[in-house]
Amino acid sequence: MQDGKILVIDDNKSVLSALEILLQFEFRSVDTISNPNQISSLGDINTFDIILLDMNFSAGVNTGNEGLFWLREIKKKAQHTSVIMMTAYGAVDLAVEALKEGASDFILKPWNNEKLLATIKSAYLLRKSQKEVQQLKQKESHLKQLINQDHNYIIGNSKALTAVLNLARKVAKTDVNVLITGENGTGKELIARELHRMSSRKNEVFIGVDMGSISETLFESELFGHTKGAFTDAKEDRAGKFEAANSGTLFLDEIGNLSLQTQAKLLSAIQNRTIVRVGSNKAIPVDIRLICATNCNLNQMVTEGVFREDLLYRINTIHIEVPPLRERENDILVLADFYLKKYSSKYGKPSLRINNAAEEKLLRYHWPGNVRELQHTMERAVILCEGNVLKPTDFLLSTHAGLSLDNAPETLDEMEQLMITEALHKHNGNYSAAANQLGISRQTLYNKIKKLER
Repeated sequence: MQDGKILVIDDNKSVLSALEILLQFEFRSVDTISNPNQISSLGDINTFDIILLDMNFSAGVNTGNEGLFWLREIKKKAQHTSVIMMTAYGAVDLAVEALKEGASDFILKPWNNEKLLATIKSAYLLRKSQKEVQQLKQKESHLKQLINQDHNYIIGNSKALTAVLNLARKVAKTDVNVLITGENGTGKELIARELHRMSSRKNEVFIGVDMGSISETLFESELFGHTKGAFTDAKEDRAGKFEAANSGTLFLDEIGNLSLQTQAKLLSAIQNRTIVRVGSNKAIPVDIRLICATNCNLNQMVTEGVFREDLLYRINTIHIEVPPLRERENDILVLADFYLKKYSSKYGKPSLRINNAAEEKLLRYHWPGNVRELQHTMERAVILCEGNVLKPTDFLLSTHAGLSLDNAPETLDEMEQLMITEALHKHNGNYSAAANQLGISRQTLYNKIKKLER
């Protein structure tokens, strides 16, 4: 027995009885009415999966116009319910008209029971599939809303930040590729999300990919997907980030970390707007808005032969440079106050405030780690503060010339963070140069930074 709900509308009570007897063993619920005016008394007709509707209800009338009228009325209230028309007067043009008006099928009286059941079951399966599709779309819409939720805000009103946001607003409505550059911690991903939020794709998904965390061996699988059996651990087909971002925005962070070989594969996907899953030969078209970000000087990398010039041209239709925090002086105290309120509430210290001397210290500092460093500095100060006022000594900050006594790190983690911050500042955010100075590999440096950011 199918778990379906059927409604039969016919003015012939013999027809109603026959169909009720036939269908009661096939479907969970069978209701009948002899007059379509009774439809309103049934409540929400969306609850019916199938409606069998007679074409004629007045004696001596066989034009089918009554049935077409009630078909239209039913479709206004239950757009997705399958309606099967019934008539003793078969005519091709009438059947075509009914299908144009939204009917699922057409049955002639007298009917063959097997054919009738086959027609109804087919319509029921169609209705069931439509319900599943509708539910999947609702789930997809809900998931997109969850994925796109971002509780971070772009805080500040300095001229440098305002100029960036004005440029972002102009670019957002287009689909051009955007390259966002800037030092670590300046908020490049926030700008990317703002571009997505203001674009025509805002109701679609925003997919961010940290290119620095993807090994070269997994690059194709992560970005383009793979088929079952493509390699040892490929136990099922899997869509990559390009497919996941279809119709939405794909954000490739740390794009300067790619090798020349992976750059070539990425360039091909961007140029052709198609991808091929690992283990497949089938080209899959993708429709994405591409935004890339890096803290590297890509023009210099092109000169050095470690970044493809043609790839740079592809991703750099519009270039947005996010200013470092030291060039946003007006925003330092605004951000400090924002994070003070955030972490005071989080750690149960609502009466905390910053005194003037501490504010002066924050304004004099060069902030090599930018907004991210300020955020972590404020959180640490709130946690460790024992009074109600944050003083200069509550802030652990580094200096270019060396370490002052009140700023001296007390743990190995703090010393490591300080050395990494100083090295990145010295080399203007160049990971390779900073790693070379510290005597570690670029990947090790990247992993340490990610660990410190947690």
